[in-house]
Amino acid sequence: MDAAANRRAAWRIAQGKRGWEERTVWDSRRARWVRASVLALPGRHPDFPDQLLWLVVCRSAGRLPCYLLTTESIATTEDAWRVMWSSTRRWQIEQTWRYDKSELAFQSPRLWAWETRLKLLALAPLAYAFLVQLLRACFDPLRVWLLRTYCPRTGWHLRRVKAPLYRLRTAISRLWQEHPPDWFALARPAPAKGMSRVIVVEELRAGLLLAPASLS
Repeated sequence: MDAAANRRAAWRIAQGKRGWEERTVWDSRRARWVRASVLALPGRHPDFPDQLLWLVVCRSAGRLPCYLLTTESIATTEDAWRVMWSSTRRWQIEQTWRYDKSELAFQSPRLWAWETRLKLLALAPLAYAFLVQLLRACFDPLRVWLLRTYCPRTGWHLRRVKAPLYRLRTAISRLWQEHPPDWFALARPAPAKGMSRVIVVEELRAGLLLAPASLS
């Protein structure tokens, strides 16, 4: 229902209303900058007439308008943009969960005990954070070497991928199958204070020094 308590379709409530503000935003699907406007209108749901709602409408050239119904209070243009950005980030969260389920085997274990579930939920983010950490610019040589050696692919679309997490996980898996890590060596205590050493990863002995460190 609109502000006058008339039942109307969402697009009719916003019909003829100009946006509050226009901004240049990045359209990730079309990979280009576009002009977009945002607008917020008060309303209520027929089944919950006591709850004030806000209809946030985002329009951009070449795409259908986006209609978001929220209980968040919209007082300024920044509030409307915040609701719109929060909605767009939801798809990125869904993509993250899809990757975790398929690549980190979230869908496979059947864990009934709560403590065991907590262990899984603690291990999986660590593995995901490790892969995301390898996307940093300082790890470019390592990442390129891993992908070219253990998961080579061709095609222009693969060269444009900014976060090749699927290939990176596959490359590390094949690397560890060929050169199993020495977990016992990694679990050894650090040297005493004042000593220094260079940590050389056995799996990368082909010529890549992964983690030199000075312990003081």
